[in-house]
Amino acid sequence: MSSSPVPPRRTHDRQSQAPGYTVHKSDHLARLGKIEGQIRGISRMVTDDRYCIDVLTQITAASRALQEVALGLLDDHVRACVADAARTNPAQAEEKYTELNDTLRRALRL
Repeated sequence: MSSSPVPPRRTHDRQSQAPGYTVHKSDHLARLGKIEGQIRGISRMVTDDRYCIDVLTQITAASRALQEVALGLLDDHVRACVADAARTNPAQAEEKYTELNDTLRRALRL
């Protein structure tokens, strides 16, 4: 299993522009906090030698919860960052479309 290189950390295109998820930041953080608790619970299950299928079921639930956070962030990005670029700067919009396409390709490689 080969791992892809980690892309460089991106910052906002404009220092004054907030990230697209700002409006839903507290919701995303709340969900991530719950997922963090799920992960700790899974670790305890393994420590306590719980039944394999029960552990796998909880891992599936945590994975789906992370996917929901990712979908929420994606929605925020498209509605804010991509839409703003499309309205204001065609060259930047093209970059955003390419970036989004590349991100979706990486995410869909299961």
